[in-house]
Amino acid sequence: MVIGVVVGICVLLLILGFLVPRLSDHAKKGTDKGFGAGQRAGSKAPGPIGTLLSKSFGKSQRASSKSHSAGKTARQKLPF
Repeated sequence: MVIGVVVGICVLLLILGFLVPRLSDHAKKGTDKGFGAGQRAGSKAPGPIGTLLSKSFGKSQRASSKSHSAGKTARQKLPF
């Protein structure tokens, strides 16, 4: 379920980055805030569970940032 949500966010940011690159920055900042809050909360869990939760939110944030930049890069490569 959570993986599906992260994939959906990545696809949405990819499409927004391609269609409206300047306006999509606001959506990216919002997802970064959400993943950052989850990462901070996960790091407070005890033991290796905290590390695992923190890493998973960090990797999700990295994936969403990569898809957003990929959409913006693809938009820049268009001939018009």
